[in-house]
Amino acid sequence: MLSLNPLHQLHAAPLLPSTQPKASPRFCPLRHSITSNNHAAIFSLRHRRELCVRAFDTPQPFDYEFKLAAHHAHLHSCQHLKIAIIGFGNFGQFLATTLVRQGHTVLAHSRSDYSDAAKSLGVSFFSDPHDLCEEHPEVILLCTSVISTEWVVSSLPLQRLKRSTLFVDVLSVKEFPRDILLELLPSDFDVICSHPMFGPQSARHNWNGRAFVYEKVRIGNEESRISRCEKFLDIFAREGCRMVEMCCEEHDKHAAGSQFITHTVGRVLELFNLESTAINTKGYEALLDLVENTAEDSFDLYYALFIYNKSALEMLERLDLAFGALRNELFGRLHNVVRKQLFEKVQDSYAWPGNGAALSSSALVVRSQDAQPYEYKGQISERFDDNLKLKIAIVGFGNFGQFLAKTIVRQGHTVLAYSRSDYSDRAKKLGVSYFSDADDLCEEHPEVILLCTSILSAEKVLKSLPLQRLKRSTLFVDVLSVKEFPRSLFLQNLPPYFDVLCTHPMFGPESGKNGWNDLSFVYDRVRIGSQESRVSRCDQFLDIFAREGCRMVEMSCAEHDWHASGSQFITHTMGRVLEKLGLESTPINTKGYETLLSLVENTAGDSFDLYYGLFMYNVNAMEQLERLDHSFELLKKQLFGRLHGVLRKQLFGNAEKLQISWERQVLPQVSQSSAALASSLETVQNN
Repeated sequence: MLSLNPLHQLHAAPLLPSTQPKASPRFCPLRHSITSNNHAAIFSLRHRRELCVRAFDTPQPFDYEFKLAAHHAHLHSCQHLKIAIIGFGNFGQFLATTLVRQGHTVLAHSRSDYSDAAKSLGVSFFSDPHDLCEEHPEVILLCTSVISTEWVVSSLPLQRLKRSTLFVDVLSVKEFPRDILLELLPSDFDVICSHPMFGPQSARHNWNGRAFVYEKVRIGNEESRISRCEKFLDIFAREGCRMVEMCCEEHDKHAAGSQFITHTVGRVLELFNLESTAINTKGYEALLDLVENTAEDSFDLYYALFIYNKSALEMLERLDLAFGALRNELFGRLHNVVRKQLFEKVQDSYAWPGNGAALSSSALVVRSQDAQPYEYKGQISERFDDNLKLKIAIVGFGNFGQFLAKTIVRQGHTVLAYSRSDYSDRAKKLGVSYFSDADDLCEEHPEVILLCTSILSAEKVLKSLPLQRLKRSTLFVDVLSVKEFPRSLFLQNLPPYFDVLCTHPMFGPESGKNGWNDLSFVYDRVRIGSQESRVSRCDQFLDIFAREGCRMVEMSCAEHDWHASGSQFITHTMGRVLEKLGLESTPINTKGYETLLSLVENTAGDSFDLYYGLFMYNVNAMEQLERLDHSFELLKKQLFGRLHGVLRKQLFGNAEKLQISWERQVLPQVSQSSAALASSLETVQNN
């Protein structure tokens, strides 16, 4: 049989894979070359390894797809990092969930035992930091509290890590950890300072659109280190985060005006004991959510935002000044009212002056019986016929009057309007008949007079109406933000044959611009005649709001004002305090800060007269303002009390320790009680 030299095989024409003969067990060129033990064979063997035989007719697409898939798999594996999370509490576990899902290898270490939580997340937990560092993670992710950061970094066995390891922090302040990392870490370690502007509560569904702030504080020039930095940042970019590169100083300046203020407002309202009511507005719901989100964070986190951000104290002082300015504005107007009463000798025995006077002792002598709120059970008509259409006169055709008129006209009711200002063009566009003369309006005999004036002008407007030109039993309705005041005003100024319905739509042109569905409408049937036609007319008016999906809540005026002082008045107060603070949007807005900005926008759209009316004409408002003031003062005492403790320890702690040490040297023989006292002092100082 003819045998081929191994070199000859390189030039032989290849056979198809299906027709290529199997090698005989008795003949193997490679085995023959090895056993021949000569230099020529060894030379041919070396070239045999360098030049291997390949089939020229192997399908090219298969090779290409295989190589491409292998290349992609290699790239995918290269994107994975080995990340060690130091501090595996709530936030560390929150981040670990996404890191593991993206395919990264995650290790964890914490002073507390989170081994079970780590196991459930697919994370390797290490109780000994030496063991963790010997695993040579590529990234050390610091998820500790701000207060413990320096101690934790100092305690890590850095000598067991690879040189050039990347350190990343996720603290809420940035200048402090940057300085700590640069001071404590060797210069061959890389450093990124970052701040995810979200947490387990605000981003429990996803991170899309959330801001992730970072600064590449120190990254080596090697391509591998630059690539590793980008891989880490890509973790957040892949989740849809809004990536914001910003220096640490700029971050802290913005954070003091946003995050610190957000947490401050949340904690003040928590101390205020803000609670849900039966008549929550959208703005009040937002404040309740803010309290819930900030209450989940420890006081240590809030204290760290204050103590480790040099701009925080300035913001706290500005907030204090803004609150003081608002109080002065309220009490200043109140002082003018009292002064006018004292020196101008107002003769009106019923002290509800149209310019916003203080309440007299007899102002609220008539009150409706307190009633538990219940959902409106009236029948909503499926269709309107002529008998169900009302003729409604809106008195006060400003912004809110026009807002209500749109829906009332759309439902088929006849709407008339009267106002001191000329809104005839606007009325015409809405399909409303406008009257510049109140006598002409009343001679049209509207079935309902809907009072949409401001609180301050309500009495003056009501007394100016020519009531004698109206039909007896006309239904009077108000939509003011307070209820006991208009109720008393109606009962004392309207003849007893007029019906009275006090209402409060807990929404406005801004909060109700997309519909009234599920928005609260509070009402009290103060005085409705027993005739079927008058009862039916009252129900027809209420049906206007029920048909729009409002949550109909029947509640006494007194109870409404109690709830409103704790919700609506507080909402407007916080909005106006923050307005005076001059809050502005930042590149790193959190969800909570966006809530505050929206609150400012909504309350700033209302006149100060409206806010003053909420304060002046609600007997509970003064008490709520004092409670809010007390809550703010209590929070400041908590902050400055802890700060005083820190300063005291810095000033006297070392001196006391030296004194104890000196006494031990001078007096080696001490009694058991003295030793116990010294031990107690040391324990207190160390804690």
